[in-house]
Amino acid sequence: MTTTPRRFALTWDYRCPFARNANEHVITALEAGAPWEVTFVPFSLGQVHVEEGDTPIWERPGDDSGLVALQAGVVVRDTHPDRFLAVHRALFALRHDEGRKLSDPAEVRRVLDAQGVDADAVMSVVEANGALDTVREEHEAAARDHDVWGVPTFIVGDQAAFIRFMHRPQGDAELATRTIERVVDLLEWPELNELKHTTIPR
Repeated sequence: MTTTPRRFALTWDYRCPFARNANEHVITALEAGAPWEVTFVPFSLGQVHVEEGDTPIWERPGDDSGLVALQAGVVVRDTHPDRFLAVHRALFALRHDEGRKLSDPAEVRRVLDAQGVDADAVMSVVEANGALDTVREEHEAAARDHDVWGVPTFIVGDQAAFIRFMHRPQGDAELATRTIERVVDLLEWPELNELKHTTIPR
């Protein structure tokens, strides 16, 4: 009996530690063979924080600290899908483990090289803002179609939810798979509207 793979989307911006936690769970599970079809959706926190009436970040990308890495991630996703998960994980680590600047092309190049991706090819697109339209289109579609306002947001069919995980999978594929399956189950349950803990466990 053939089982239809679960399909869902997940937003990301490399600056957000909670986006890192959620994406790392998905990456870890997929690398271990989780039978999911996942669409990774770039979502710019820089644009989210643009005040009404101000110039969109897309028209002044040099003012944003996240768009260089975000574009690089999109280019790799679309041209080197076999290397995307590794690059995706490494770009989060660049910010959250190494404390490096996502806006520094040299640092992003270093990540690409380390993950076996042609850095010159990817960064030539990024430095010409060649993936900026894709980032903008996918960001705006998520905001328009699902009222997405932040990362990480999971999207299952017509349902979308902003979810924060307080832990990383630490290489535990069983934990990662179980965690994501639980999220998708909740999103597929139409009776649940909101769940928010009143306190954060310490």
